[in-house]
Amino acid sequence: MRMELKKKISKSSWPNFNVRKWLNKRSNGDSFHSDYSLPEGWLMDSTNELKHSAPVKEAPPVSDIDTLNLRMFVGTWNVGGKSPNEGLNLREWLMLPSPADIYVIGFQEIIPLNAGNVLGPEDSGPATKWLTLIREALNSNTSEESEESCSTLCSPSEHEQQHYYCLAASKQMVGIFLCVWVREDLYKHVTNLKVSCVGRGIMGYLGNKGSVSISMTLYHTTFCFVGTHLASGEKDGDEIRRNLDVSEILKKTKFSHSFKALGQTLPPPETILEHDKIIWLGDLNYRLVAGYDDTLELLKKNDWQALLEKDQLRIEQRAGRVFKEWKEGKIYFAPTYKYLFDSDQYVAQTNKSKEKRRTPAWCDRILWKGEGVEQLWYVRGESKFSDHRPVYSLFSVDVDMRCKKLGSYVGASESGGSISMSRSCSSRTITNAALSSSCFAKVQAEEQLLLLTREHSHRTCRILS
Repeated sequence: MRMELKKKISKSSWPNFNVRKWLNKRSNGDSFHSDYSLPEGWLMDSTNELKHSAPVKEAPPVSDIDTLNLRMFVGTWNVGGKSPNEGLNLREWLMLPSPADIYVIGFQEIIPLNAGNVLGPEDSGPATKWLTLIREALNSNTSEESEESCSTLCSPSEHEQQHYYCLAASKQMVGIFLCVWVREDLYKHVTNLKVSCVGRGIMGYLGNKGSVSISMTLYHTTFCFVGTHLASGEKDGDEIRRNLDVSEILKKTKFSHSFKALGQTLPPPETILEHDKIIWLGDLNYRLVAGYDDTLELLKKNDWQALLEKDQLRIEQRAGRVFKEWKEGKIYFAPTYKYLFDSDQYVAQTNKSKEKRRTPAWCDRILWKGEGVEQLWYVRGESKFSDHRPVYSLFSVDVDMRCKKLGSYVGASESGGSISMSRSCSSRTITNAALSSSCFAKVQAEEQLLLLTREHSHRTCRILS
């Protein structure tokens, strides 16, 4: 994997750098790290669109198969500003009884959220360490030679029974870090990788809170993974700030794509909600409205269902104020926050702690939206590395193997004949009206481009004659 060298920022350019950072301007905001950026037929073009630099071998015929069922692991962990040590073993968290096909892993607070890290140049050191640990955990059963092959060239495995995983994309914004790994034999079917960051921290712009989103297409199904760290606090009304964060992230997240050539499928989704399948993960920071003493009493009884009745996210969602029509699995595990470091005790359960008294809560959550997604597991890990416990889920997802046709467009040519253009859109999770409007607008754009191209060719022919 090729990692870009960190550019030194001179004193004279530092103010400009931070103005861009404060105002959430795009300063390499669309760039990301990926095994695909290596010279195995992959390039990053001027618009950061991932494309092949050489002809790609076509996928083998899929006969009558229309959908492919895959297993997708999704995990989120607020690591409390601690950088991982080399001895930290992630296998217990990441490895299932049988491996998944896709791994989506989000972290929060991979660096301390102090003024230097929030306002200054980004520290990518911890992110690099996490990527190394994840790669080792996912590929720990491989031989050194095969593991090196995957980490450098993503070449196909010679052992069909063994799965190898490569980094599709990873992106950091201050302490928020999101990475997506795919089985190496699926990588050639991953296209349109894009990232988008939205800062929602200090002044409503800085990246100490906010989102990192990754968009990708697998075969003909579009995925969006949204890693978030929302507004903190357990005062009355703090849930409104979190609701606003969600609303602004949905509104401001944009995936820019270069214009597609005629005859290709329509451009990929540009917003979160236009994707077929969406996963929202992270430290959402929703707390419990129950009193401090009542919460501790229910904790002693392990009465999670009674506590969940006081969960802010469930309350706000039922009232239609946030995540309307999104899904979350049933929770059968203890609150994931706030623990003493290296302990099974909540901070609230001890009087010896000098930290702020925090009522335990399910801050760390995973939600989803879209058809063809079934949650198989929703559990938490028990690592004591942080004051949060990691949360993970296993999904079964259906992937479209064939492009869905939405009809055809017929336009008049200059010679009086007709031009038939197949229209193809991914089955995005939006209303029929929005889908029709989107496709019609793109048809008009392609029609105008086609006419301009023909007019230009006609003029060229007249000049040459």
